[in-house]
Amino acid sequence: MSAQKRSKRPLKAYSTKAVSAVMAGTMIFSGASAVFADTAATTAATTTTQSVGIFSDVKTGFWAEKHIYKLASQGIVVGNNGLFRPGDSVTQQEAVLMALRFMKLQDKVDTSSAVALPTDFKVSNYYKDYVVLAFQQGLLDKTTEMSPDNLKTSWGERKASREWIAELLIRALGKSADATVAASKPTGFADDSKVSANKRGYINVAVDLKLANGLDGNRFDPQGAVTRAQLATFFSRAEAHNTLEYDNTYTGTISQLKDGKLTVFNNGKSSTYTLGASTAYYTSASESRINLSDIQPYTKVTVIGATYNAAYVEVTDPTQQVESLSGSFAMVAPGNKLWLKSATGFTEYYYDETTTFVDASGTPIEPASLVADSVVTLQRETYSGSHRVVNVQVTSGVVNKTTTGTIQSIDLTGKRITFKNAAGTVETFKWEDGTSLFTYQASVLQPAELKTGSAVKYTVKENVIRSVEVTEGVERTVQGVLTELTSSTVVYKKEDGTREVKLLATKPSIVIPNMNSAVADDLIADTVGGDKIQLTLNSSDQVIKIEVLSRQIEQYSGATVIDYNTKTQLLTVMDTNKKAHVVQLDEKTKLLIEGALPNLTNIGTKLIENRKVNVKAIGQRALSLEIVTKYEGTLTAVNTSSRTIVLKLNDGQTLTMPYPQLIDLFGKNSPTLSDVPVGSNVTASLTTGQDIIAVLKVKTALQVEAATVNAGTNRLSVKWSGGTSEINTAVLPITNEAGESIKLTAVKSGDFLNVTFDGSTPLAIQLVKLTTGQISSVDAAANSLVVKEYAGAAQNFAVSGGVRIIRDGATTTALSNLTTADRVEIRKDTDGATVIRVLPQLTRSFSRYDSTTNSLVTKRANLNDKYQFTLASNVYIHQGDTTLSVQSLKENDNIIMYFNNDIVVEIVKQ
Repeated sequence: MSAQKRSKRPLKAYSTKAVSAVMAGTMIFSGASAVFADTAATTAATTTTQSVGIFSDVKTGFWAEKHIYKLASQGIVVGNNGLFRPGDSVTQQEAVLMALRFMKLQDKVDTSSAVALPTDFKVSNYYKDYVVLAFQQGLLDKTTEMSPDNLKTSWGERKASREWIAELLIRALGKSADATVAASKPTGFADDSKVSANKRGYINVAVDLKLANGLDGNRFDPQGAVTRAQLATFFSRAEAHNTLEYDNTYTGTISQLKDGKLTVFNNGKSSTYTLGASTAYYTSASESRINLSDIQPYTKVTVIGATYNAAYVEVTDPTQQVESLSGSFAMVAPGNKLWLKSATGFTEYYYDETTTFVDASGTPIEPASLVADSVVTLQRETYSGSHRVVNVQVTSGVVNKTTTGTIQSIDLTGKRITFKNAAGTVETFKWEDGTSLFTYQASVLQPAELKTGSAVKYTVKENVIRSVEVTEGVERTVQGVLTELTSSTVVYKKEDGTREVKLLATKPSIVIPNMNSAVADDLIADTVGGDKIQLTLNSSDQVIKIEVLSRQIEQYSGATVIDYNTKTQLLTVMDTNKKAHVVQLDEKTKLLIEGALPNLTNIGTKLIENRKVNVKAIGQRALSLEIVTKYEGTLTAVNTSSRTIVLKLNDGQTLTMPYPQLIDLFGKNSPTLSDVPVGSNVTASLTTGQDIIAVLKVKTALQVEAATVNAGTNRLSVKWSGGTSEINTAVLPITNEAGESIKLTAVKSGDFLNVTFDGSTPLAIQLVKLTTGQISSVDAAANSLVVKEYAGAAQNFAVSGGVRIIRDGATTTALSNLTTADRVEIRKDTDGATVIRVLPQLTRSFSRYDSTTNSLVTKRANLNDKYQFTLASNVYIHQGDTTLSVQSLKENDNIIMYFNNDIVVEIVKQ
């Protein structure tokens, strides 16, 4: 028996449409050839068990996922051994069989007659009958396909080009006449000159019908090979333009959706499908998957699935096919009848066992519990002609219930709370002072302490809130006077005089007016004169923020010691306004001096006449005493006549002092006071006499690039505009952009870092986030752009803080200078500006890949051309939307390479 005859036996043995489609699909989407004749029966038996979602090489989010799974659900395409191989090219003979199945003509093939094709028109044995049928049905043009120039290679095994597929697709839709009309029109693509004259009309119609799109750079790439994913997408989209009914495909309106079942109504008939974990959900308006929860009853859908198991569900119209009407409820009568009052009497409506009845909050109720004269809203379906009541909801009436939900808003003036209950319904009720109770973890709350977003259990009686219990809170605030503070707790006195203790969360933030980078030690705890504070509590009732609202203390910064009595511990000082003050030290006074830990016994030797000190006191009791060695604050003025400067200290006070002896400014050799702008943050280190600034250290933030990293010695070499510097990171905090601590090992050469300096001394290092990818869109008017990272995620950037675009060494500041063809690296500078570096590119002809050095070798136009390029470990190689491996590149392929620091990060095959 001939190979040709053997190849047809499985078709005779398995003659149903489903198996025929499966076998043909395996041929097209498994790379089968003539030898498939010996394995067709086995393949058919195994692939029929495949279901949507099992293609291991079609990941969730893949650009053609929707179309592949749609055709797979219809049995039009299947995989092989769990693979679809979406990036493989399709041959012309495979594409013909796909088109015949799309046209539902595959069963018209005559497998019993001899196949007559010209000798030099080469097609694999399995496909000959189908190719003959394609000619008979006008799917292929004999004159074009059998021309001498078209027969130089095997016609059937030739890779199908994009322009050839466009013609096949339009012919399959029966729109060849439209292509003839459009044949003289240019396609509008940049490579229109490369389009074959007899294909131009077909491309125009395919684009007009939104079946095919262009590629990067407004190209159509007419001779480019079509992949399996692309072919599935073309024919999936084309289904919208024909009237054929495909196997296992049902359209209609969802009449019921519950308990894992979906019922679809169409032309008086209902079909119920079982939904499973592998069911894929989409909308006709998007390529991205949706969730089952996104699908609403009474919307129009297409369902695909054999034996009433839904494999694919697509929402074709999200508008619910229902109408609403309201009225005053009268009664429920036997026979599933419901009566509403009207101006002329009563109106009768019918419901059934699927109709839902809910109260005003959306909680299910029984029909018998409806109260006469309650206002109800009926929803009736409009798709079947019977106007069945599908939902009855009480919209007003007496409410008595206890339920759960979340707080949406609180109106303290109107004494109303809006909840979103567990059923998702939003409802509003009032409370009454003296009768409504609000609690959280056994603590009584005031209405003002309730926070939106909190999970609650609430009770309503006769439409009035009786209780609200916060079961899972969000952030809330309390106020009081700070009386005690430890490493783990804070004690405060409430307005009613009672004391409360709260646990501190890890690293709570401290906010004190006129004080930068405040810490817990800056807070004043005292039973009489402690700080008035506001505590922010998280959902676990732990303190995450302490904010000082007001202080009762007196602060004397830079005060001058007049006298100190070691017996009475009375200290007399004169403030900067020449006013004397007397305070008393005790064992609770916090004593501070740089480099030493004094106590009441030895502090007297430090408090000599004219010594400068900082004092905080409540009344006469000294809370803290610091012997001044430096001032920290902002330079607010420079007086060249008197040679003085004015500093605004972090506690809000101002000091006038003589010019500093030295200036310490990172990156500047022998700086002077003129190098320090007014408004700079500074540290003024004093001489022993405390009246002269020995060194004025300027605090700066600089963005640098890591040159070398040596984690073993804690050394970091950085590059910046002024040169190269080395930083010892042993005692420096290093964080990422989110403020989380990281180790030096997380920093690599080429990373950008924000380094803060106190003078020339580094204080902290922050790793800068870098985003690299292709610009998806630019909105210059809105100062925003979207970048698709090489990892696949899309990132939105708002550039309201200013933008600097670096391209080929030149800097511009207008977003309009960017295009969607640009590949960029984006980061934030220390001043908040967005820095966008456009990656350079090169166009070359591919020669070979050197795996030993992970480098790519290209052909040279002249001897001076660079021809060897290092690839990034995660280099993105693609043609259009199809990801490629470096091994798939062939000699003489035209490629575009994009570079980041001389490393190839992207390769585009032309």
